[in-house]
Amino acid sequence: MRAGRAVGLVVALALGGVILAGCGGTRGASRRRPAPVGLVVAQAQAAVRANLSSDAGYAGPAAGPALKRDAFVVFVAADITNGGIAGVARGVEQATHAVGWKLRILDGQASVAGRRQAMNEALALEPNGIILGGFNASEQPAAMRRAHAAHIPVVGWHAASSPGPDPRDGLFTNVSTNPLEVARLAADYVIARSKGRAGVAIFYDSGFQIAVEKALAMQAAIRRCGRCAVLALENVAISQAQDLMPALVARLVRRYGSRLTDLLAINGNYFAGSGAGLFALGIAGDAPPFAVAAGDGDAAEFARIRSGDYQAASVAEPLNLQGWQLVDELGRALAGAPPSGYVAPPRLITRSNVPAGGVFDPPTPYRQRYLRLWGVA
Repeated sequence: MRAGRAVGLVVALALGGVILAGCGGTRGASRRRPAPVGLVVAQAQAAVRANLSSDAGYAGPAAGPALKRDAFVVFVAADITNGGIAGVARGVEQATHAVGWKLRILDGQASVAGRRQAMNEALALEPNGIILGGFNASEQPAAMRRAHAAHIPVVGWHAASSPGPDPRDGLFTNVSTNPLEVARLAADYVIARSKGRAGVAIFYDSGFQIAVEKALAMQAAIRRCGRCAVLALENVAISQAQDLMPALVARLVRRYGSRLTDLLAINGNYFAGSGAGLFALGIAGDAPPFAVAAGDGDAAEFARIRSGDYQAASVAEPLNLQGWQLVDELGRALAGAPPSGYVAPPRLITRSNVPAGGVFDPPTPYRQRYLRLWGVA
C-alpha cells in the first residue's frame, strides 16, 4: 500500500470525472460506449449464479515441501480488531498449532506508527519468519530491509495490490483473492439486483493500494452499464469509518434521494456506520440503498446480512484457509522453494447463503491436504 498521499493523487486523477460523467453522462465520459443494458445485466446475473453454485478452487496447492520443524513465527496485524485480519490470524493459529510452530501476534493498532513499532518488536524477537496482516510491505521499508538483511522471510495477507511475490518490497509472496475479481463480483451483484438501474456511491481508503485497485475496478464495472451511475466516490479512512459514515451517508441520501440505490465499499467496516446514518433517517435495514462490500467477509458483516440489518451482501474471502496458506508459503520460503502460486477464489455472500459461523470456511478438506503436504498427517 503506497503512501496515502501518492495513492490519493492517483485515485483523484483516475476517478475524478466520474461524478460528472456517471455511467451515461457526457462530460468527461469515456469514448467507449456502454454495452447494451440487457447484455450487461445478463452477464452480471451469470457471474453471480456461477459464483454461488461452485465450490471449486478451495483445495489449496497440489504439491509443496515438508515444513521445517520447531519454527517461530510473528504475525504483525495492521489492526487486530479488524474482522478480516482477525479471521486470518485464527487460521494462522490453527495451522501453527497443528504443526507445532510457536506463534506470537502483535497488534499495529490501526496506525503507521503502531505498525512500525510492532515490526521493530517482531524483528527484535529474531523469528524464523514474519507474516504481515493487512498492510502493505512498502509502508515499512526500513523494517523490510532489516528483515532481508537478517534472512527472515516475510509473507503477507493483503500486503500488496495483487496476489503473488513482490520482490521489489521484499515480500516472498502476498496471499489474497484477486482484488479485481472481488470488485467485479460486488459490482455484478449490484447490476444484477438492480436490473441495470443502479445508482451507486463507492467508498474506499486511498491509504491502501488494494483499496484503490478495488475502487477503480468497481467504477469500471458499473460504467459498463448504460443506465447505471456512479453518483459519488468517497475517500474515507477505514479506521475512521465508524465515526464518519453516519453523517456522510445521510448527506448522500439527502442529496440523491431515490437515485441512490446501492452503497459499494472496499471493506465491510464501512457499513456499521452507514447503517446508523440510515436508521437516523428512518430508512429500514432491508430497504435501499443496499450495502455491498467488496471484501473481506467477517462475523459482523454476516450478522448484518443474516438479519437484513443495513447490509445486503459481501464478497468474502476464505479467511481461515488463507491463514493456512500463509503458513504454507512461509514454509516454502524456509525450505528454499518458490511460492505456491495458489490464489483462492472469493465467494459472494447474500442472505440466501450466509454462513452460520463468523467466517466463510469452504466445505473442502484443505486443512488435511495441507497437513499431508507438510508431512504432518
